[in-house]
Amino acid sequence: MAGVAEIAVVKIGGSILTNLAAYRRAAIFVRGLLKEHPAERFVVVVSAQEGATDSLERVAKKIQATPNVAAQDLLWSTGETRSVALLAMHLEKLGVAAAPLNIHEAGLLLPETEREAGRIHLHGGRLSGVLADFRVAVVPGFFATNAASQIVSLGRGGSDLTAVLLAEGLRACRCELIKDVPGYFTSDPRKDSGARHIPFLSFEQAITMAAEGCNLVQRQAIEAAARCGLPLVIRSVRKNSTVSRIAQALVEAERFEGEASAVGASR
Repeated sequence: MAGVAEIAVVKIGGSILTNLAAYRRAAIFVRGLLKEHPAERFVVVVSAQEGATDSLERVAKKIQATPNVAAQDLLWSTGETRSVALLAMHLEKLGVAAAPLNIHEAGLLLPETEREAGRIHLHGGRLSGVLADFRVAVVPGFFATNAASQIVSLGRGGSDLTAVLLAEGLRACRCELIKDVPGYFTSDPRKDSGARHIPFLSFEQAITMAAEGCNLVQRQAIEAAARCGLPLVIRSVRKNSTVSRIAQALVEAERFEGEASAVGASR
């Protein structure tokens, strides 16, 4: 297997996976990453197709106003599992051998009932074994398993947290979060033509933005990355698009200290 420093974790969100054709575009994007970084192996974390989680929640609530949490998490998980299978199939069609893994195989474990990010750890035996044989492993975001092997959700936006925790556990060389906008802006660029791109943020700035309503990256994911000092890259699938980087004590981030309190683009 390649050294752990050669593993990269890339999360592709539901805002990218808007329809069936989008899975092929995502597969082409992943194939491009393989060509750009021939020495690396990739763990690709996927969300459910856009709108799928909300749709499944509506189904559950038609049956029961307050669904059983365990049953609802199990229902929700079908969205991410479907995304794993579809992306792996498209990669295979493009000539990329990719291993599709389920939630248990991905290896994120919550030892007790509390869903605190700091208590979740990676049992990476299965995932590491897969990466010995495949350059790409596709795994579901948004979920871990508990001590009873039940599937538990990690909160809305939890695929970001999945990617961070996997990157920490695998000692990945980087963690990229792929969104429908090319990074952070001073306001939503889809609504404000005057929105300015923010190339660099400290963890503190990104957490402040999340607390003030910017849901581009889940706050728990930023906090988890800050705890282990894992730099994050936020970008879109478009080639040569701008990116935003979140890291510890970046000198460049201080230049944007006044901007970082503004609400960034929505997920």
